[in-house]
Amino acid sequence: MLTPVDPHQMAFFASMWPTAIVLTTYLVFVLKLGPKLMAQRKPFELRGMIKAYNIVQIVYNIVTFVYYAHFLFVLRPYNLRCIVSLPMDHEYKDRERLITNVYTMNKIMDLLDTVFFVLRKKNRQISFLHVFHHVVLVVLSYAIPTLYGFGGSVLPMAFLNQIVHSIMYTYYLLSSISPAAQASLWWKKYITIVQLIQFALIILQCLNVLVQPNCDSPRPVAYVFGSFSVALAVMFSKFYFKTYIQPSRRKSEKS
Repeated sequence: MLTPVDPHQMAFFASMWPTAIVLTTYLVFVLKLGPKLMAQRKPFELRGMIKAYNIVQIVYNIVTFVYYAHFLFVLRPYNLRCIVSLPMDHEYKDRERLITNVYTMNKIMDLLDTVFFVLRKKNRQISFLHVFHHVVLVVLSYAIPTLYGFGGSVLPMAFLNQIVHSIMYTYYLLSSISPAAQASLWWKKYITIVQLIQFALIILQCLNVLVQPNCDSPRPVAYVFGSFSVALAVMFSKFYFKTYIQPSRRKSEKS
């Protein structure tokens, strides 16, 4: 069992078992149990629940984004050229812990996206990319603070992620209002572009850590997040090409 490097770890994350149970339950339900239970049932509408969920996600992400921005750029506890976790006696250590825990809980909350897909029988949306993305983010959000301490170099990555999620869940909320509203939203593909920009910025940040010989920011974190971001960038690029570029080419060829 992983032992947290910070004795003030939130109770839920003080052991690996709660996170492991959540992820195991998620994978069993999404990949096997859920589709089996829904096979002979009509899809649930869940419109009201999904609208409420999207609103919660929008508020959660915007509030945490503002809090992150204040922490990073107003309080400025880090040297942004080489970001390391704050020492235990630092005046802003409790804020750093709170920000990290709030982000990790949000990644667990994100798992409901797939549960709703299963209950609505939107099985085409449950791709390898979708499940891989969600599961690995939960694992990393738990493991990195446990192994290397709260905050540090992962906070700017979380900051970028909150921006993307604020935009993404705003789109989901607007598109859930009605089919006509969904058809009028022309900016869906730009969400993927914003995600790709996010991955590029994270990769650059990780490279910045690796090229600085005197930076104490944990190199394994840079290697892991850098590699993960490269993998996501490749998969999201393929998704963008298949979803937006190929259909446009086919239309132009037919015309």
